[in-house]
Amino acid sequence: MTDQRTGATAPPADGPAFVDWVRPHLAAMARVAARLAVGADRDDIVQESLARAWLKRDQFDDSRGTASSWLLAITADQARKAARKLRPVAELDDHDEPEDRQDVEGRVDVAEALTTLSARQRLAVDCYYFADLSITDTAAVMGCSEGTVKSTLSDARARLRSLLEVSE
Repeated sequence: MTDQRTGATAPPADGPAFVDWVRPHLAAMARVAARLAVGADRDDIVQESLARAWLKRDQFDDSRGTASSWLLAITADQARKAARKLRPVAELDDHDEPEDRQDVEGRVDVAEALTTLSARQRLAVDCYYFADLSITDTAAVMGCSEGTVKSTLSDARARLRSLLEVSE
């Protein structure tokens, strides 16, 4: 439905049309939810995201981004909330600090190396490489510019490259 004042394409106001509007984005929403909230129920996160999108559908502005980026940003927010509920309080103090891994000899597991990245770098890597989002959609999820995403990914790749380097 197009707003006559702004020309913006808004989410449909009726339920069946809204379902058709979000359907192409469900797989990406599920990937983001699963990657950002490991251990939480991905389907619950997507369902909560859809409920939030329905309630806030009048706030969508296609001049500020695509339907996909808007829905993925809502999903990322819900996934972060779900992940916070799962995290034990004892982990909160040093969760985002990179670990010194001088005890590791030879090869380092990729999953373990990912845990050494900052929270922002992990989010960029998760969205771009694991949830298969574009730079534009990753920027929407992270709430930053595309240039910041590219820089963050570059820094993360450099860090991972040094951690995963194997000297023979």
